[in-house]
Amino acid sequence: MKINSWLLASVMTMASAMGISTECKAQQQATLKQFSLEDLNFGGNNYHNMTAKNRFTTWWGDELVRLDMDRCATVDKKTGRETTLFTLDEVNQWLGSDTDHKLRSLYYAEFPYAGKPLVLLAQKDKKMLLNFKTHQTEWSQSTKNADELEWNSLSRAMVYTGPDGYNLFVRDDQGHDTQLSTDASRDILYGKSVHRDEFGYSKGTFWSPDGQKLIFTRMDQSMVTDYPLVTIPDADWKPEAGQSRIATPAPEKYPMAGEKMHRVTLGVFDLQTKQTVYLKAGDPTDRYFTNPAWSPDSKTIYLFELNRDQNDCRLVSYDAKTGEKIAELYRETDDKYVEPLHPIEFLPWDDSKFIMQSQKDGYNHLYIFSTSGKQLKQVTSGKWVVMDFIGFNKKHRALLIASNELNPLQRNLFMVDMKSGKRTLLDENGAGYHYGTASESGDYLLDRYSTPTTPRNIAILGVKPNTHARYLTAENPWEGYNIPEYKSGSIKAADGVTDLYYRMVMPIGFDPTKKYPTIIYVYGGPHAHNVDASWHWGSRSWETYMAQKGYLLFILDNRGSENRGKAFEQTTFRRLGENEVKDQMEGVKYLKSLPYVDSERMGVHGWSYGGFMTINMMTTHPEVFKAGVAGGPVIDWKWYEVMYGERYMDTPQTNPEGYAECGLLQKAKNLKGKLQIIIGLNDPTVLPQHALTFIKQCIQEGTQPDFFVYPGEPHNMRGHQSTHLHERISQYFDDYLK
Repeated sequence: MKINSWLLASVMTMASAMGISTECKAQQQATLKQFSLEDLNFGGNNYHNMTAKNRFTTWWGDELVRLDMDRCATVDKKTGRETTLFTLDEVNQWLGSDTDHKLRSLYYAEFPYAGKPLVLLAQKDKKMLLNFKTHQTEWSQSTKNADELEWNSLSRAMVYTGPDGYNLFVRDDQGHDTQLSTDASRDILYGKSVHRDEFGYSKGTFWSPDGQKLIFTRMDQSMVTDYPLVTIPDADWKPEAGQSRIATPAPEKYPMAGEKMHRVTLGVFDLQTKQTVYLKAGDPTDRYFTNPAWSPDSKTIYLFELNRDQNDCRLVSYDAKTGEKIAELYRETDDKYVEPLHPIEFLPWDDSKFIMQSQKDGYNHLYIFSTSGKQLKQVTSGKWVVMDFIGFNKKHRALLIASNELNPLQRNLFMVDMKSGKRTLLDENGAGYHYGTASESGDYLLDRYSTPTTPRNIAILGVKPNTHARYLTAENPWEGYNIPEYKSGSIKAADGVTDLYYRMVMPIGFDPTKKYPTIIYVYGGPHAHNVDASWHWGSRSWETYMAQKGYLLFILDNRGSENRGKAFEQTTFRRLGENEVKDQMEGVKYLKSLPYVDSERMGVHGWSYGGFMTINMMTTHPEVFKAGVAGGPVIDWKWYEVMYGERYMDTPQTNPEGYAECGLLQKAKNLKGKLQIIIGLNDPTVLPQHALTFIKQCIQEGTQPDFFVYPGEPHNMRGHQSTHLHERISQYFDDYLK
């Protein structure tokens, strides 16, 4: 399929295209509105008015339902027209709700049964199924003193943690409780996400297809060291309310690379017998169990099991009734690492076959296997990535996927014929960045997408040709504001061969005869990217704010980032930060070739991995960067978590040179430009130890970074504090770069 050539062209402003004079453009821009951080930052007071309009929807079988605060409505799949099902006032009237128990919104309504007029609603301390045809409540369940983890629509049973916040219970459809654990605590967690969310899933309970059995996790982290975070009291602490004026411990169980890690086992609870068995997977020490999946008959459980080195992955089946191991179905090894991120998916029309995702041929693709473990077919192939498996179309015996086959910067929706492998493009125009959700049969997709010039469209896609309906064309929420020009292009990586894609945000009122201070925004790490064919090429709103202030912004996805294949991602193995910095410096070389970039006023900013990259770039090439802001930076990978750190770096014991040379402490002496480090005081992801030790080393070396901390905040600042954060970042560049 052809690559859309427009993707790599600059998005030109109308004024530039018409050749309007600089003076005339300046006059026009003077009449346009200016942005504030309250407009552009997600924590800002006016941010909700500055985002493209959306419509919240859910599938009810093959019917699409719009969810709104005060009504639910079906959507005609051919025209997009809406028909009200019921209103919030009607629901409260049918429920006989008093003031204390009134529903406030229908945004969270669910329609779990195709063809049945039942809506699942949650009131205070209760959830219920309301028949919106008869106006009667057909079933209800108390949720009092229950922190719900997962509800099952078939058995109508709920798994939850009790009042102590730790022990696990199941409440059946009659309201009877069964306690699954008695020893839960901070040290032993049940039903929680394990392995610090590093393997593609973020929950710890999994109902069987028939709703009668439940897999749940048990994570023993008693052997994991506590990191001593603290919570400081608010300025308006109230002793009469029992609040302490002394900081209180808030320790975090944190398994650092090379140290002891937690042990996970998986239990299976049978709703009928009220019995629990544990999968007999052997000693869980230094092992990962990921992405559990059920067989369609609810009798067999499938797990991906991974060694601590993360280079030997096995798909194993277990008997759900006895917990006994049945067979090892598949094994994949790699001299670097294997990343099992997706559960297997059984074919709805053939219980003896399943789909598995793997990068074993160099790119993430789909394979068909039999339940005996035999690979029957590779369904997709090519130098592109299956980005998401969306579902099945049962009628056509086809798969629904998202991929970047058309262009590395795009995400498009396809139907894949299982027999021939033929892929049919489903989305509206073959351009942009698309997210699809499938109806129950897979005959329809709801497609939410944007392009570099389109804020948001929503379409209802039929898998048959010419059966699409536009549901929403969102107006540009920035209409009437003075916006910059957004460009995209490519340069070669430091290897001289690989294409890297960038975004450039031009200063508002750009004059090619002038020189502009330039900020490189960077992330650079695994499983993330910054540049794509979404609105404004994926630009962050803060970039627009800085362009308004007269800066040029440059963003490059280096090798090691996502969606470009295994070799592209694994180039960083055992040497995190080295090739990434080399690639970013190719971006700097390109910037210096542009006559309007002021190479004497160049800055860099990033958060998390991007904070690591910011300090790395400033201390590896101190002559280049005049100022930088590093948020939540990793400083030494031996202080980062086991799962992530050891996947990419191995252990400090087996890769001492890599850890030593990729750490930033030995580079503290090189700092020349103005560097501000910002962290959340209660960061459980990149522990404060990173930033504090770097500052301590700078003191010893006589270099002078600046430091700011957000008390009580985790890895990212929440709410309006994010607006304060971005004001501080902006101010720092104004002070030292402009």
